[in-house]
Amino acid sequence: MSDVAAIHNLVQKRNELKNEIAKIIVGQDAVVDQILLCIFSGGHALLVGVPGLAKTLLVNTLAQALGLDFKRIQFTPDLMPSDILGSEILDENRQFKFIKGPVFSNIILADEINRTPPKTQAALLEAMQERSVTIAGLNYKLALPYFVLATQNPIEQEGTYPLPEAQLDRFMFAIKLSYPSFEEEVEVVKRTTSEVKNTISPLFTASQIIEFQQLIRRIPVADNVIEYAVNLVGKTRPDSVLATEYVKNYLDWGAGPRASQNLILAAKAQAAFKGKFSPDIEDVKAVAIGILRHRIIKNYKAEAEGITEEKIIEALL
Repeated sequence: MSDVAAIHNLVQKRNELKNEIAKIIVGQDAVVDQILLCIFSGGHALLVGVPGLAKTLLVNTLAQALGLDFKRIQFTPDLMPSDILGSEILDENRQFKFIKGPVFSNIILADEINRTPPKTQAALLEAMQERSVTIAGLNYKLALPYFVLATQNPIEQEGTYPLPEAQLDRFMFAIKLSYPSFEEEVEVVKRTTSEVKNTISPLFTASQIIEFQQLIRRIPVADNVIEYAVNLVGKTRPDSVLATEYVKNYLDWGAGPRASQNLILAAKAQAAFKGKFSPDIEDVKAVAIGILRHRIIKNYKAEAEGITEEKIIEALL
């Protein structure tokens, strides 16, 4: 299949996928769109939202519709790295045998990732970046495609361990979930309090998803679009010559080079989902907030004046 035909096929498959997810998930269109951008770009996502917004159900539904394996890890203060990665045991022949942990799956839901200490949070770092795990000096490759969706509760911060900046930077998108509208909540209540159960049909295989990920990477990008993305990221750095007074007033730190890479990758996926063969500046703008919001650090002045990360990013677009 040519790349042109493959893009048309991707548009159709993505629409079918959204319809399949809508059988179970009510609303949350923007959230689903950003998660799909992540998956087909080969990235990971951090989901920030209060309890009860169907984060786990959404990921489970997505995994079924994509035809992928799914594992959920509930992060707690006493969780150890071996609980995620797996451990070696002595078998009946007195030989050490490695038992794989839940990290060995296609889609991982890391529930309330900030509830566990940095030692355990770091257990995911190698898996997220290298798609492999090292245990007792041996390297184990993870099955592709591999996608980590971590959730964070923005309300309760007592007894939590904020994610290190290095780990936050590994997440392509930070996605904020909001409460459903009145009509959506009515529909949620109707669906979840009746006997009717919708079944999800798998629409993809793992190899098809990998082919689409490779297709998105092959999409050409004009130099001016790449320059716009790099320029946008440069503007977030207070010590940069590109920084405005607004940024110098409200930011302590800006985004790193990984933000520029992710802007272009996500813009390629955004363009492909629309049936376009190359992204433009509007595609970069469409994905900018989700990609930059967790990579910029506000100062005390921004906190005091109630200036949000989204407002700062919108001022730079």
